[in-house]
Amino acid sequence: MKKGDISPILVNIGFGNVVAASKVVAIVTPGSAPIKRMREESRKLGKLVDATQGRRTRSIIITDSDHVVLSALQAETITQRFLEGKSGLDEEE
Repeated sequence: MKKGDISPILVNIGFGNVVAASKVVAIVTPGSAPIKRMREESRKLGKLVDATQGRRTRSIIITDSDHVVLSALQAETITQRFLEGKSGLDEEE
């Protein structure tokens, strides 16, 4: 990213789906009861985004707008992409 560039940093969460890094509050695993309740509540409110492409949900991304994004990638994999700054959209790759 160049100095003065205001483009959002996008992180690949699998299957060509991306999230804006600045909007992510947490990346969690889907196993616990409170996370399952949060998932169902967001579904009822219309704030659930399923980015799994029909695969098993392995991580849940929570955004600052209370949207819940389901991903088929492990939470550790997505976290590593955030730390490395990988967007999956770079032309050099």
